[in-house]
Amino acid sequence: MRVITRATALAALAIAVTSAPALADDPRDPRMRSRAAREADAAEIRRLNREQAAYVARRDAHYAQGWDAWRAAEADRRVYEDYSARAYEEDRRAYEDDRSRYARARQDYEADRAAWERDVRACRQGYYSRCGG
Repeated sequence: MRVITRATALAALAIAVTSAPALADDPRDPRMRSRAAREADAAEIRRLNREQAAYVARRDAHYAQGWDAWRAAEADRRVYEDYSARAYEEDRRAYEDDRSRYARARQDYEADRAAWERDVRACRQGYYSRCGG
């Protein structure tokens, strides 16, 4: 039973502490009745505001650096894509030119081989002028 009593007491204490009304900016707060207390409170609020403003300025400067880096990377990516597109198009044209040259060279080779085979057959048939030797 004793454990339950302690747990109950701790729970009651936690509820009491967390449900207490906050006295921040309470016009009836007895600690804020004097002018000096109100001025000290206002000074503390100004200090906290300045700290927060400095934090936000640092954070925004850090974000700005990140965005600048992103913009630079994005610009580099676009330049690379433009280059890549141009390089791809140049490579494709070179490939097509190579294929055309190869096809012509292959046709020339086939024609030369056919002529050579005709000359060999003619040479074997006794037309020695076609033997090439």
